[in-house]
This record gives sequence, C-alpha cells and structure tokens, in this order.
Amino acid sequence: MARILVVDDEEKIRTIIKKYAEFEGHEIQEAKDGMEAVQLCRRQDFDVIVMDVMMPELDGFSACREIRKEKEIPVIMLSARGEEYDKLHGFEIGIDDYVVKPFSPKELMMRIKVVISRRRGSGREHEIFAAEGLLVDFTGRTVSVDGQRVELSPKEYELLFYMVRNRNIALSRERLINQVWGYDYYGDDRTLDTHIKLLRSSLGSYRKFLVTLRGVGYRFEA
Repeated sequence: MARILVVDDEEKIRTIIKKYAEFEGHEIQEAKDGMEAVQLCRRQDFDVIVMDVMMPELDGFSACREIRKEKEIPVIMLSARGEEYDKLHGFEIGIDDYVVKPFSPKELMMRIKVVISRRRGSGREHEIFAAEGLLVDFTGRTVSVDGQRVELSPKEYELLFYMVRNRNIALSRERLINQVWGYDYYGDDRTLDTHIKLLRSSLGSYRKFLVTLRGVGYRFEA
C-alpha cells in the first residue's frame, strides 16, 4: 500500500484516480490546486504525487519546485499538453513521469507502481531518526520506545514527525498549528497542548525531548 496525493482542479479526474488507486489498496489524499498540495506536503509524507500541470492558485510545475525544496517525493505529472517542450521542462525540474490526458486509469496505476517500486528499491527513501531508545521511522510511519511500538493518532504522528524534522529549533505555537492542522484551522489552540500531553505520555521517559518554551511554544531537543 502507498500513500498517494492526487492534485487536480477537476473533481472528476480526482475521483477516477481515487477509485482505481483505492481498488489497488492505496491510501489517497486529494488537493484541488498546487497551493493546497504544497501545504499538505509540508504536514504529511506521501509515497508519490499525481499532479496536473494547469491549475489555479499555483500550477503543477511551480508546486513541484516548492515541494522539492523540502521533500524528495516522486511526482507523476498529468497534462492535456503533450508537446515535447512541456515534457522536457517537467523532467528538468525533477518529475518522475509525464502522462498526457486523456489517459488510461489502468496505465496510470502501472506507472504509479513502477515509480513506487523504483523509489523503494533505491534505498534512499527510508528515513529514520533515533535518539537513545526512541526510534522514529518516517517511511514506515512508526514510533518505537525501547523496542516497543507505540500507537499514535494521525495528528500525533504528524506533530511528532514535524517536530523531529525541525529538532533543536524553537517552534511557535502558531507555526505548529499552521503546519499540522493547516492555515485554515480556527479551533482552540489548546488542542496543541492536548496533543503534546498525549505525545509525552506515549514517549515515556523520552518525553524529555519535548521541551516547553514558555510564552513561545515547543522544541524537540535531542
């Protein structure tokens, strides 16, 4: 199973891809434009992104460049334009494949399978952080404490992963909420404190890594 982000301003296209991908056993997340895709990638990890070129807010090429500044996620670009220039431009900025619309959903699934297989076979994708008895496996999306796997909620995973990736950096409450819950989150910011408390409980003696910065926010210190 892979985690796939499908980015297209056409709901019909997203629905078709989601239908076939879920049938293959994959987990799907959707975004309707490039800006939303960039924000999702800042908060979550994906095995592959299937993204349209022409979209409002931020086009696919620009979104790919922004995402690649922070994460190496394979990108399969979709486009109604099949000109050689567009394909070459896509490969120059680092996309992994280019599919011209209209496309066969079954063929797209095969292309996704090839890209994921290539990525997993490269050995570069397995990202792990370890400190004393704490093991955070970003790729496997698991957390272990002294050899014992601990189960976290989706938001707890996202919060811990973001803090570990930005370890030893002072993270304001606003930044954490924006990155984990999204810029459009209007809930009570005590939600962050609750999730920090739950994380500390799950991490046992390694709760010491989650440092409170009074009046500022938190820092993962290890």
